[in-house]
Amino acid sequence: MNQPLLAEITQFLYAEALALDERRWDDWLALYREDCEYWVPAWKSEDEQTSNPRRELSLIYYAHRAGLEDRVWRVKSGRSVASAVLPRTQHLISNPRIVEDDGAADRESAGTGVQTVHVACEWTTHQYQPKDHTVEIFFGRYRQILVRDGESWRIARKRIVLLNDYLPARIDFYSL
Repeated sequence: MNQPLLAEITQFLYAEALALDERRWDDWLALYREDCEYWVPAWKSEDEQTSNPRRELSLIYYAHRAGLEDRVWRVKSGRSVASAVLPRTQHLISNPRIVEDDGAADRESAGTGVQTVHVACEWTTHQYQPKDHTVEIFFGRYRQILVRDGESWRIARKRIVLLNDYLPARIDFYSL
């Protein structure tokens, strides 16, 4: 295991979580590539999730960063009724690791000179709703593909497995 690379990736994951908690939306968006995919699949049954976001139900799906940008704009502009009073969040990341995906982890992609890393971790988000004084806890797994962009990493694909999918009326990108 490449410990320096894992430490660098772990710091990246922490930075993304902190940007969400501090509502630094533009900093958060900057961590994503233009052609990124952001996907929260739905559950078909107790044990099976949807596998194709273009043909099956998803809790959230954006095929490109433009979808995330639009969502962030709605939150920032106040045009999102569901986000009129934003929750206070605390994202916790645990057990980050570099994983193999068909042997592609931590290698240059097909001779292009682009370093790609497949990352997995678990997460928990504690969310306090100041409007009605309620606390919600969401938890699950992240599976991400990160691509080195110069000196930093950017997210090419993020799949969020939400394990407690009995949801309140509101859930958004800042909850996950």
